[in-house]
Amino acid sequence: MNDQTQPEGDGFAEHDHGALGDAEYAQFMELAAEEGFDIEDVEGAIEEAGHGPLPVLAVVGRPNVGKSTLVNRIIGRREAVVEDKPGVTRDRVTYEAEWAGRRFKVVDTGGWEQDVLGIDASVAAQAEYAIETADAVVFVVDSTVGVTDTDEAVVRLLRKAKKPVVLCANKVDGPSGEADATALWSLGIGEPHPVSSLHGRGTGDMLDAVLEALPEAPAQTFGSVVGGPRRIALIGRPNVGKSSLLNKVANEDRVVVNELAGTTRDPVDELIELGGITWKFVDTAGIRKRVHLQQGADYYASLRTAAAVEKAEVAVILIDASETISVQDQRIVTMAVEAGRAIVMAYNKWDTLDEERRYYLEREIETELGQVAWAPRVNVSAATGRHMEKLVPAIETAIEGWETRVPTGRLNAFLGEIVASHPHPVRGGKQPRILFGTQAGTKPPRFVFFASGFIEAGYRRFLERRLREEFGFEGTPIHISVRVREKRSRKK
Repeated sequence: MNDQTQPEGDGFAEHDHGALGDAEYAQFMELAAEEGFDIEDVEGAIEEAGHGPLPVLAVVGRPNVGKSTLVNRIIGRREAVVEDKPGVTRDRVTYEAEWAGRRFKVVDTGGWEQDVLGIDASVAAQAEYAIETADAVVFVVDSTVGVTDTDEAVVRLLRKAKKPVVLCANKVDGPSGEADATALWSLGIGEPHPVSSLHGRGTGDMLDAVLEALPEAPAQTFGSVVGGPRRIALIGRPNVGKSSLLNKVANEDRVVVNELAGTTRDPVDELIELGGITWKFVDTAGIRKRVHLQQGADYYASLRTAAAVEKAEVAVILIDASETISVQDQRIVTMAVEAGRAIVMAYNKWDTLDEERRYYLEREIETELGQVAWAPRVNVSAATGRHMEKLVPAIETAIEGWETRVPTGRLNAFLGEIVASHPHPVRGGKQPRILFGTQAGTKPPRFVFFASGFIEAGYRRFLERRLREEFGFEGTPIHISVRVREKRSRKK
């Protein structure tokens, strides 16, 4: 992240400071010591909260080569579903892992269905998505079967993507199987690492190679490029008017629009100048339902939409105001919030509403979308251009909140007032309290608070609400983590 301090070191960068400068960090650590907290615990909490996005490792390979078993081995627990038949994993599933003191994300990619597109197109859609969003790739090959045509197709994608690759020769259960692994040198993507993901054999050496391939922090795809346009993803259900909106802001027909839902399959990037600023708008495919219930082109379109959101800075979520807010609308909102993107809510087809529908829509927004009450809202009509001029100010407001940073001194003065005026409820004869805190990162804002006891979820929501009232943070999710530590040796 741009706001991370890079301390001096030989060959690697630590992120202990988060968003704190050297002087602010030193003062904060002095405060932590006075409160009796373990310094290493405090440093770890700031690093964890302030790291920004973790580097991403994608595990790819054809069906039934043991990808999910390997993922379970890497993360150290049985979470990925494993069954002795191909195609069990369908959703793209992300886990956090740690090896040799370094944290990273592991993406377990789904099996490739032989649908109407054919196996080659299916492999390409799934593998391209996983590779595109990753910082490094583990390519899993079944050493007992050897190289197949499908494996070679994935290798071509890997070469095209130019991402670091660690070749995992799986199902090598003993010395006798290592000769099979050696044969995989023929793929031409480096040394094959003989591994038994089922028994753990060789996984340590493979993970050492993974750490060498992974960057300390992922390359930013937004914000850090000087002069680079801001990336705005248009997301929503099919047929809510995403492509029509893009055409309207561009003042020309850039993308195909049709009343048939699902016209857009691939994300479409368009550079558009609005308000004297160049923006990169990304029109995405509509997300129909849960990914694992989709098939064929819809399945891969949803994956590409998720990738577009992860690369964007702002998600403009379109809601069809003429229809009842659905569970799918809520799911799309949740996806954008969990991705940590700045959010603007755009209610399209506003010109078609009568007074009764507007009344009920307001009630639906309060009850169904209360989780994003902090997001700027615009009521627009992509068909007529109504209120399109309000879109850019809303986007700028959301970005400003997304990048807001509160100095530690000001934050702790605020926390002191909160604790004095609205203390945490007494539970079990004890009254936990927030002792001090800091904002460890931005994009989105991430706070870490240190407390004398467990802080209930209701009080955390209260803190978030008061943070928004005091400092703004309009249009951005806020991440709050609370660390509870027993006091060690309080200084007199």
